[in-house]
Amino acid sequence: MTPYGLALHTTSPQLGIALSDFDQVARSRSWELGRELSTYLHELIQGFLPPQGWWDLEFIAVAKGPGSFTGTRFGVATARTLAQQLNLPLFAISTLAAIVDHQGQTYPDQFHHDSLIAVQLPARRQQYFVAIYQITDSGLTAYLADTIMTQPDWQATLEQLSHSYQVIDGSQVPLGETATSLLNLAYQQWQQGERPSFAQAKPFYGQHPV
Repeated sequence: MTPYGLALHTTSPQLGIALSDFDQVARSRSWELGRELSTYLHELIQGFLPPQGWWDLEFIAVAKGPGSFTGTRFGVATARTLAQQLNLPLFAISTLAAIVDHQGQTYPDQFHHDSLIAVQLPARRQQYFVAIYQITDSGLTAYLADTIMTQPDWQATLEQLSHSYQVIDGSQVPLGETATSLLNLAYQQWQQGERPSFAQAKPFYGQHPV
């Protein structure tokens, strides 16, 4: 049975929702909601899902952060509730990993096997959310797990790499549009036999909101 997956991306003011059966059906949409994201999220999910229904879903994916503290918290909480009520696996996917996958899908000739892809996203207090991913046969592998650094520390980290790398500026990527990449990455894990419980989905904030 080909699974339907549903993805929610709420870590920025742009809400992204995607649904696919990874064969013939693939739909996605994003909305600029700003601070009203939490107000309209449930309504927009209900409007987006048809003609599929909740019974068609085999798993849910959600962006776990980093990103907006409030948006991330609300999105993960919503996804956990849905996964628990529907008894579905829930894949909590890094915002930064989704950015890398999105760029790879958009520019397929830009990245090559074993490439190191460094990705950065502005955070508060003159810091950056950063990570380094490597393209492998099994998909994206974390070479440097998501963390937070100052710009000088990040630059020093990159300069110490012995492998060639490319840098993606996540601030130039519409995050809501990367919901399709949340699905892609979750589906890769699904195919590898992973079935994470809703209880395993934890947000990654990176910074205290204050």
